[in-house]
Amino acid sequence: MTVASDPLPSELLALALEAAERAGRLLRDGRPDDLGVAATKSSPIDVVTEMDLAAEKLIRDFLVERRPGDGFLGEEGAASTGSSGVRWIVDPLDGTVNYLYGLPTWAVSIAAERDGATVVGVVEVPMRRETSRAVLGGGAFLNDRPVRCRPAPPLDQALVSTGFNYVADVRSHQADVAQRLIPRVRDIRRGGSAAVDLCDVAAGRLDGYYERGLHPWDLAAGDLIAREAGALTGGRPGGAPTRELAVAAGPGVFEPLQELLEEFGAWHD
Repeated sequence: MTVASDPLPSELLALALEAAERAGRLLRDGRPDDLGVAATKSSPIDVVTEMDLAAEKLIRDFLVERRPGDGFLGEEGAASTGSSGVRWIVDPLDGTVNYLYGLPTWAVSIAAERDGATVVGVVEVPMRRETSRAVLGGGAFLNDRPVRCRPAPPLDQALVSTGFNYVADVRSHQADVAQRLIPRVRDIRRGGSAAVDLCDVAAGRLDGYYERGLHPWDLAAGDLIAREAGALTGGRPGGAPTRELAVAAGPGVFEPLQELLEEFGAWHD
């Protein structure tokens, strides 16, 4: 069945767009001036705020009401198996530390899987007033405008983004990898939101992106959007993106970037 003749992806996309818009509005307009840390995860600096929790509850309640048979996996702990073959993968606030400090690079990320394959991705970036979206096989869009990744420059002219883990020894190793990579590329950026970085690859604002330690909710929507914009995504050579390593870039940048990251041991514990 083609995308055009299958009504389910369109239904899932409409729900994801509405849920992401509602959560983004809550996060943008409802942020308290005295916002504080509600909990920590992998380390004392890997934080959760009350707004992460509120946004995930809003998204889950919205989706469960409309599709009660679907599964759900959320960053803040909500999980259910479901019976429909559809599972929602949600990061209610990707870029929590940016949000905590009042920086604008944060997003709501919602993806829908059907039978294990991601078929819909939506990333809402409220402070940019941008919504990136994709349906499998249907291309990628930014605010209803089709987008494509940038034509490949030589690697030494590529602008590459990355992120750093909140566990100190992992972050130290990531810094060593970045130090070795910097002389081989135009420059490195660190935005603070994997979902936003992947969408920036899709929109041609970055030539490439890599990171170690990502979870499914960090990757699912942005990975589909990047691929539908013509980017290649993967992990270690020959593999899919995993917690070991995720890489996204346009053809011509992806291959040499992935090779360098393998050479530098970017995936190592």
